[in-house]
Amino acid sequence: MAYAWQVGVHSYAEVLILGLFLGVAGASFAAALPLASRWYPAEHQGTAMGIAGAGNSGTALAALFAPGLAAAFGWVNVFGIVLIPLTIVLIAFIFMAKDAPDAPPPKTFAEYLKVLKDKDAWWFMFFYSVTFGGFVGLASSLVIYFNTQYGLDPKMAGFFTAGCVFAGSLVRPIGGNVADRIGGVKSLTVMYIFAAFFLGVVSFDLPQAWMALIAFVCAMLALGMGNGAVFQLVPQRFRKEIGVMTGLVGMAGGVGGFYLASSLGYARQLTGSYQIGFLIFAALAMLALVGLTGVKTRWRTTWGASHLTSAKI
Repeated sequence: MAYAWQVGVHSYAEVLILGLFLGVAGASFAAALPLASRWYPAEHQGTAMGIAGAGNSGTALAALFAPGLAAAFGWVNVFGIVLIPLTIVLIAFIFMAKDAPDAPPPKTFAEYLKVLKDKDAWWFMFFYSVTFGGFVGLASSLVIYFNTQYGLDPKMAGFFTAGCVFAGSLVRPIGGNVADRIGGVKSLTVMYIFAAFFLGVVSFDLPQAWMALIAFVCAMLALGMGNGAVFQLVPQRFRKEIGVMTGLVGMAGGVGGFYLASSLGYARQLTGSYQIGFLIFAALAMLALVGLTGVKTRWRTTWGASHLTSAKI
């Protein structure tokens, strides 16, 4: 948000509009995933959810074009421009989208919240808070990071950020497909290790911007594939509650993104370096790895057992 003020957001009303846009986007994303999930069998959930989730690439388009448009026309007009593709998608959705034949009947709000009594729901929320949280946190912070750390002008910093976000977004279907083939647990295990490693590398203030760019792209690739892997597992465990679980898990991802962006800002403010913020999030990735290792045996012998599902867990 600090960068937004630099390019023309100058009133609380405009910040409110931005918040409303983000809220609508998040709700739409949460609704799209269960809609897609119910049309595909268990063994293809990762690929289907990964393709649906690749809509995150819109974040890259925002990083690429929004700063220049805001500088030229102001943020309020940028929101107006966004309405054009949004309206096109709305019309296409109205005429083309429909629920799967086996979609479960509507439930009460209290019935949906019963999933919070299941510890697996909390594990999935934590796992996604690291993968998607890392993705969102970096996507919202890298423009400022490249500008302050390496002195790149806002436009070039936007190009660098867009490259990172595109990488993380476009591999989400690949991450889902890999999870379908080898199992979400194995896929997530590798992704957490890679994400922690590259976040740790970038924390040491690499001397050149292009070096940091490579490290961030690698981290975003791991996080993006991890996003696909998480949502290969969620529909297997919560098939009938996929709607509410998508919302809860997505919320946790947003919280993780807020934490990463905030921790980077506080680390810079208190120490003059982003290092502590990156290292803490790398440690969270390793903590998620430990948690995943602890639950994988139980998952594979209960709801993920081979005689209960055709999907690889």
